Amino acid sequence: MSNVPTELKYATSHEWVRSEGNGEYVVGITEHAQELLGDMVFVDLPEVGATVAAGDDCAVAESVKAASDIYAPISGEIIAVNEELDGSPELVNSDAYGDGWLFRIKASGRSGTQQTAGCRRLSEVHRRVMVTTPRTPMRRGVLVVKATSRTTQAFRNLSQ
Repeated sequence: MSNVPTELKYATSHEWVRSEGNGEYVVGITEHAQELLGDMVFVDLPEVGATVAAGDDCAVAESVKAASDIYAPISGEIIAVNEELDGSPELVNSDAYGDGWLFRIKASGRSGTQQTAGCRRLSEVHRRVMVTTPRTPMRRGVLVVKATSRTTQAFRNLSQ
């Protein structure tokens, strides 16, 4: 994982969020998540106009290995989806932080800035954990990572 943008915010469920201004945000999954999933074969995106709450499962990424729910990192209205993924789901694999974006959301209620407070900027420790975590299988669509003493200590450092 060579190119992990530090200007994005990251949810613990492996989604990234990028502010576009005016309360609009672009959402995708991390390079780490797509690597664990493997080659994408289909991405089921939310409907434009749908209202989602932070933490709702709102999309599904299907790969040759498994299907995984994708969660809304903030509450709001889906204002656009990446229609390119209909014919080319592999864009998530080849450009997770660019052309492989999933959907755009207009924040509702609390400001998007307040809502993304639960997402973190990528610290150097978190980056090392994402880079050094061994590839592991998925269970029931959830990424399963066995904690080693190194990753456990890294997450402890993150929470301080």
